[in-house]
This record gives sequence, structure tokens and C-alpha cells, in this order.
Amino acid sequence: MGVIALAWWQLALVALMVVALAGCTMLARLEMGRSLLIAAARTVIQLGLVGLVLEALFSAARFHWVALMALGMLLIAGREVMARQTRRLRGGWAFGIGTVAMFLSSFTVTVLTLTVIIGPEPWYRPQYAIPLLGMMLGNTMTGVALALDRLTDTAWRQRAVIENRLMLGQRWQEAIGDIRREAMRSGMMPMINAMAAAGVVSLPGMMTGQILAGSPPALAVKYQILVMFTITLGTGFGTLAAVAAGSRRLFDGRERLRLERLSAPR
Repeated sequence: MGVIALAWWQLALVALMVVALAGCTMLARLEMGRSLLIAAARTVIQLGLVGLVLEALFSAARFHWVALMALGMLLIAGREVMARQTRRLRGGWAFGIGTVAMFLSSFTVTVLTLTVIIGPEPWYRPQYAIPLLGMMLGNTMTGVALALDRLTDTAWRQRAVIENRLMLGQRWQEAIGDIRREAMRSGMMPMINAMAAAGVVSLPGMMTGQILAGSPPALAVKYQILVMFTITLGTGFGTLAAVAAGSRRLFDGRERLRLERLSAPR
């Protein structure tokens, strides 16, 4: 059984519902209507362009094009991590730490999954590599952004506590240890909740898409388990790396708290 094709008028009908929702938010004075409409427009434009790029990429199936696409996705994800932080590190550190953490975690787990577990031929086959990397980066980006935001904001709010601990002779790792742990928990909690609710509260997106495309439910379940485990690995390791690097940046070589390295809240 094939996939039921969607006409443009059907998508336009759903878009009108989104416009109606934006109107309701304006009437309720939530100040979210404009943001909702811009986000919806970006969704249409971005996904439309990505669809065209992926069609060309799938036809070419060359390693350098796949690598270029992956690099672009990584850089955009790094920018989003930086943009989602209330008090971000100055001098490009917010972008650099988030991007490197996602590269080390998401790319490593994706390559291992493609080469060792799934095993497409070639291993960088874009039909597998790009969707898997996209899911990895999307979730890792959220985890890293939440963790870094919690780290920097809490460090700013509890600066007096941290400095008192330093004056009492604690190392910087001890002085900020509880804040680091809470930041790491906040970054990993969404994926833990998603795994706990999978199949009971919700059907995950990849599994739903495969079932709608006609794949047997048992096969869809196997792929969804694989994806959720790999996403959890990428998010977990990325969060741990980002918080470790970010917390170190908050202190200098003499173990003094340097909150001037944080930007003002946006």
C-alpha cells in the first residue's frame, strides 16, 4: 500500500488553521501571533528548500556533497544553541562550545551507527545518513542549549554562593559542582522523558512516518528503538561535554569566577 499523496490545497487548509490560531493569540494578547506566523512561514520555506536539496543530494549520492550538507547542518545547529541562551559566553565561546560538543557526540554516534549497525552501501548513503544526523543534531542541540542556559543563568544568580565557596578553599569544580549537575540533568531530561513515554503516551515521529509510508510496524519499532537510543547517546555525551567546557570557561587560571565573560540577558 503506497503513501496517500497530499495536494497543495490540503496543506493550505492546515495553514489557514495556523493563521486562525495566530489570530486567537492576538485576541488573547499573548504577543505570540507574529512569532507564530513567522515560524510557520519559515517552516514552509525551509522544508521546501531542504526537499529540493535532498532530491538533488539523493540523486548524486557523493560523499563530498553529503559532508557539505552535514557541515551546514552542524553550523546552523551551533547558531541555534547560541541563540537560545539567555546569558551566553562572550567572544564566540557559546557557538564554539555548542558546535564542538555536537560534532564530537552527534557525528561520532551517527558514523558508528551507519558503519557498524545499519550498514548501508556506501555507509554515507544520504537516504540514511542525512535523516539520522538531522534527528541527532536536532535533539542534541536542544539538550546542549538547555544545559548551557541553565549553567550560565544559575551561575549568575548564585555568584555569591560560588565565590563564598572559593574563599573557603574549594576548587572551582567543587564550587560549581551542584550547578553543573543540575545543568547536565536539564539537558538530558527531555530525552529520558521521551523514552519513558514512547509507545505509551505517544508514538515517536520516525515510527509514525514509517508506518504511514507502509513499513511493517515491527520494522518501524526496531528503527525507532535504534534512533531513540542513538539520540540519547548523542544528547547525553554532547550535554556532558558542553557543560564541562562551559563551566571551565567561567573560571580563569587562578580559579576566580569570571562572570564578565557572560553577555547581558537578551
